[in-house]
Amino acid sequence: MRLSRYFLPILRETPKEAEIISHRLALRAGLIRQESAGIYAWLPFGLRVLNKICGIIREEQNRSGAIELLMPTIQSADLWRESGRYDAYGKEMLRITDRHEREMLFGPTNEEMITEIFRGYVRSYKSLPLNLYHLQWKFRDEIRPRFGTMRSREFLMKDAYSFDIDQAGARHAYNRMFVAYLRTFERMGLKAIPMRADTGPIGGDLSHEFIILASTGESGVFCHKDYLDFAVPGPDTNFDSREDLAKIVDKWTSLYAATEEMHDEAAFNGVPEASRVSARGIEVGHIFYFGTKYSEPMRAVVTGPDGKDVPVHMGSYGIGPSRLVPAIIEASHDEAGIIWPDAIAPFDVAILNLKPGDSATDRVSGELEAALEARGLSCLIDDTDERPGGKFATADLIGLPWQIIVGPKGLADGKVELKRRATGERVTLSPADAVERIAS
Repeated sequence: MRLSRYFLPILRETPKEAEIISHRLALRAGLIRQESAGIYAWLPFGLRVLNKICGIIREEQNRSGAIELLMPTIQSADLWRESGRYDAYGKEMLRITDRHEREMLFGPTNEEMITEIFRGYVRSYKSLPLNLYHLQWKFRDEIRPRFGTMRSREFLMKDAYSFDIDQAGARHAYNRMFVAYLRTFERMGLKAIPMRADTGPIGGDLSHEFIILASTGESGVFCHKDYLDFAVPGPDTNFDSREDLAKIVDKWTSLYAATEEMHDEAAFNGVPEASRVSARGIEVGHIFYFGTKYSEPMRAVVTGPDGKDVPVHMGSYGIGPSRLVPAIIEASHDEAGIIWPDAIAPFDVAILNLKPGDSATDRVSGELEAALEARGLSCLIDDTDERPGGKFATADLIGLPWQIIVGPKGLADGKVELKRRATGERVTLSPADAVERIAS
């Protein structure tokens, strides 16, 4: 892709409304544009990141045994009245009426709808366990949306819902998602710590938030520092083994870790002082077990082994991809701009043609692009008329993992310059060797 033909509106000045670094950089690097309070358009560059994040989420959900579907954004108020949440949810819910005066709502979450789908088809315990998930835009009318897509009114959510015959099965489903979340965030370059959390309007008595530590986090968090060194389970994890998953979850819940709402000062003081971490945190995922909270009032029952009907045990599991974008920027940036982790970078390589129109620099830039794309890597060629200093600044701002600088002076010696964005390391290589270094 050539930058001269791409839509990447770079801002040189920091917008006044941006309070935190991720919001500033997302606006300056052309990822998003605010359309109204708490509502953003995702521009091409930002959408590529969002799609990479969703791809990782899908892979790990599928690996854990969850099955994807897609539910509508607009829901009937009647479903929420069945569960008893319609009046209890509060002003965050956007309530609407259609032309036939039917009461509807723009879904803030989907426990009711997935329960309605489940009860329409599943009759026997033999169809369990079941976990259904989707990626869908949601709306919560935040009283004070802020920090860009970190806390917006319209947001993209991956929400999964598990159904089991009993509490033991539901706990295994919870453990599946717990481990899948550890893997998901690790693949995005994040160290997420599961912390005991309040269940809020979702309900239930078991809940963990997955928190990354950041100075701009929304709330205080408290944990044992050893969590920062825990190894995340590998891709060979056996998600069917209750024993294996229970051991992993037991390890990741063995030390103190709690959000501000669940913090126990006395228990935290029992942690050796040198091992106490008191910081700010950003929530990137939240999982819940809530038993029969929805299945009982909505009559979602299955026939058990004894022939009797029983309400299913349920859990829900959320990740916010549109929230993860700023969270990752908060965790990975420097004074020059964003530093994208390789797995979610919008492009893998920035090729900086320092003299567009020059036959040699044009040719080598094109050859580099073709060679890298043949190796499965994506490239953005800066072929604009911007001066070299401006190109360097743009490349650092948008944060692609690799930069190849192609200039007449270097090519006179058959060389290009290769820069690793994360470390700043620079080496001079032949174009072929640059390709090998990146692709290896």
